[in-house]
Amino acid sequence: MNHDSSDQSVTRRSLLKGLAGASALPFIASFAALQAREAGAADGSTMLVPSPYGKIAPVRDLTTGLPLLQLPPGFSYKSFGWTGDIMSDGYPCPGGHDGMGVVVSRRVGRSTELVLVRNHELGAGASAALLSAPAVYDRGSPPGSESQFRGGNSNLIFRDGNWVSVSPSLGGTATNCAGGVTPWGTWLSCEEVASNLVSSTGNRHGYVFEVHADPFQTSAVPIKGMGRFAHEAAAVDPATGIVYESEDSGGRSGFYRYIPFVTPGYPGSLAQGGTLQMARVKGIVNANLARVSVNDIYELEWVTIANPDQDRSDVVGPSGVAISNASGPFVQGWLQGGLRMNRGEGMWYDQGKIYVMDTSGGDVARGAIWELDLARQTLRCIYSSPSPTIGNMGDNLTVSPRHGILICEDGGAAGVDEFGMGNRLMGVTTAGDTYIFGKNNVNLTESELLAAGKLGTLAGDRRSSEFAGACFDPTGRYLFANIQTPGITFAITGPWAKGPL
Repeated sequence: MNHDSSDQSVTRRSLLKGLAGASALPFIASFAALQAREAGAADGSTMLVPSPYGKIAPVRDLTTGLPLLQLPPGFSYKSFGWTGDIMSDGYPCPGGHDGMGVVVSRRVGRSTELVLVRNHELGAGASAALLSAPAVYDRGSPPGSESQFRGGNSNLIFRDGNWVSVSPSLGGTATNCAGGVTPWGTWLSCEEVASNLVSSTGNRHGYVFEVHADPFQTSAVPIKGMGRFAHEAAAVDPATGIVYESEDSGGRSGFYRYIPFVTPGYPGSLAQGGTLQMARVKGIVNANLARVSVNDIYELEWVTIANPDQDRSDVVGPSGVAISNASGPFVQGWLQGGLRMNRGEGMWYDQGKIYVMDTSGGDVARGAIWELDLARQTLRCIYSSPSPTIGNMGDNLTVSPRHGILICEDGGAAGVDEFGMGNRLMGVTTAGDTYIFGKNNVNLTESELLAAGKLGTLAGDRRSSEFAGACFDPTGRYLFANIQTPGITFAITGPWAKGPL
């Protein structure tokens, strides 16, 4: 049971008070330098500002002719890989489209071909689509069920601006939510399993798997050293090979890093072992980073997790704060004074920094973004939503080749603005303010879907379904994104130079 009344919720002032003596002086200096932030949000607030790309409006899909998205003037898109579309192996494409990344960009003759790996956030059910994948982890079922695990991954090919194919790559996993690309051209697929889940085959769940651009090279062997918990995303520091990991476990979410034994990395190197660590705020025991404002900043240190595969349990930290039903890695870190976020979700590396989304963090629990400076090992809040209109529970996020941040919202029907209801793709300015780049406009009848060659069972108002898996190609020409339900993938292009994306 959480006892938040006695929790040590951290502020900048309390952090500086906790850092006494000469040892604090280098940090205070770096803290002062970081306060020289660009204009805007100087009072610790994030605002909604006009989009540099212009106002959005419904745009028809170039593939189906359906108005699936609202986008700014000049932007177009092509949909692909819908739930129910037939994959290359003859099975229907599963749903639950979530995290995604471009893992390879290559020349094929005179063409440029991209390989994307896409997560399917599915648990157990009747669909066996991904159990046909070349790599299957678990053909068993969860306790009390006869259904098999149907989560996993599919690989998509995009060539010269056109979708080519979709193929299963990993099957038999559970609730593959987000993940991350590696510098060596693979995808880390993360199971978001918040229980001591053991299947009928004896396989545990809650792990990270490495998925290759070639599905037949994927092994379906979990990287147990990266921990067993409700994984969300992963981001690799290319300079060191260290993998940072977020946890989505409401109020008991640690922030982790995995230091591999083998560097520089290559496909399969992470599975050769490493050390898992959890973050701790220097000078403050069991810091709570859930309620924060823009420009709050904390210096990190790391504690080692001796048993990354430990079961979930209750724990009381040295601060006296009790946490119930926490993951095994979190329990070990909390006992050593580790920090907690509210719900750690999307992460992305860019220019020596990793951006981390806390979906229900911030002053009003509508989302916050942390900027981890890898050289300084400091966390700075660069965005904190004060209302659903300004930002409504961002989930996955990405950074464009132009270094602009884009958020995928997962706030449900509460996301009502001047363009109507529905979840959005939100840009973040260098001042930490937001603007509306795109909006979910999927509200279709059975007859519309059937005429477009899609399953009629996907009909309905899906505007409250989350965006997920946003990522850019290396040139910045295409933005790829998913809508989780009914399960659609998009390739979006247009006049990016008008703004920071």
